[in-house]
Amino acid sequence: MATANEVREYVLRTFILPARQRGKKTVSFSSSDVHKGMNLVQRYPLVCSAIDAEKFLDYARVILAKREGPKQSTTARWTFDLR
Repeated sequence: MATANEVREYVLRTFILPARQRGKKTVSFSSSDVHKGMNLVQRYPLVCSAIDAEKFLDYARVILAKREGPKQSTTARWTFDLR
């Protein structure tokens, strides 16, 4: 069973670091992107709470630019400014 730290690590490796390497200023992804990518089953609350946590901002060195969608949903979407 996946943990919040595993979700944060996956997002960092899959979305944040590649965007930085490409010189992007922002990166966006949805809870569905993470859920499918990690092959999770009915774990949307875990994904959303892991990414919504202040700990993620520090861990990934990002700034939340925009948060869309319900609190814990397949359609939750984040846009982060990359530092």
